[in-house]
Amino acid sequence: MFKQALKLIKKYDTIILHRHAHPDGDAIGSQLGLYHLIKDNFPQKTVYMVGDEAARLPFIDVTFSELPDEAFKGALAVILDCGAAHMIYDDRYKLAEKTLRFDHHLFCEKIADLDVVDSTYESASGLVAMFAKACKLKLSVDSATYLYMGMVTDSGRFSFDQVTSRTFEIAAFLMRQPIDLNTLYYNLYASDFEEIIKKADNMHKIKFTENNVAYIYTAKEDLPGGDKEAHLASSGLVGLMRDIKGVFVWANFTECDDGVHVELRSNRYNINPIAVKYGGGGHKKASGCTVPDRETAMRLLDDLNALAATEAV
Repeated sequence: MFKQALKLIKKYDTIILHRHAHPDGDAIGSQLGLYHLIKDNFPQKTVYMVGDEAARLPFIDVTFSELPDEAFKGALAVILDCGAAHMIYDDRYKLAEKTLRFDHHLFCEKIADLDVVDSTYESASGLVAMFAKACKLKLSVDSATYLYMGMVTDSGRFSFDQVTSRTFEIAAFLMRQPIDLNTLYYNLYASDFEEIIKKADNMHKIKFTENNVAYIYTAKEDLPGGDKEAHLASSGLVGLMRDIKGVFVWANFTECDDGVHVELRSNRYNINPIAVKYGGGGHKKASGCTVPDRETAMRLLDDLNALAATEAV
């Protein structure tokens, strides 16, 4: 698959990089990492990145391209870190002459002409890094830094189930470049004092179902900053419930302009089928979706509660 992917990248003079909307560290890391990887090895190629604002990663200074439809004609569109077509930012990837996907989510549908999908990887960034390593491509510090960022954020700082010896081998490959880890980790994890206080306040919002599913529900009226603040809230609250003793399933619900964003996590159960049932996807123990309203969100919570009453799978 890697050789076929490289063949496609070599063939096309114009390449447009897509990823899922409301990007996390892996979506941005794989997109920027591949951008620099292509430019480092094929500087004559025209490479564009499309996408919405990376609200969760304000330290990343990047301007995404606003392209006319004509730009996609005769181009290669590359989709990164996206397991479902409806989650891809800018569906004009369909206008491209060829499409390629790098993804690590559980496979649920064919999206591209060439799907390079492997759910055993901890991140799409790790998959792209392995592509670079296997194809012996030149790797710059910029590409290495962004791919490492995607790996570390999507693996929970190398603590989640999908982390294997291969994960650390790939990280070691990236670390051959002089990545400034101190600056990277500071930018990723340092918080303003006001944000720390806000997280502490949100700890008091945690509720529990009958079968000890922990959850936080944030209504739109509690987010005076609007949709941007909603996406920021949805990125940070789910982690508050990760280390509560006796809690094996937890969820964060955040009302936004387009519905209720749902983040699902577990350290014991496969919660992915529930996310898929409500139009989302992801991984066995980390998935998400967007549902239309609070009533639907509560039905989803009921499903989680029923799951938590069963034997772990």
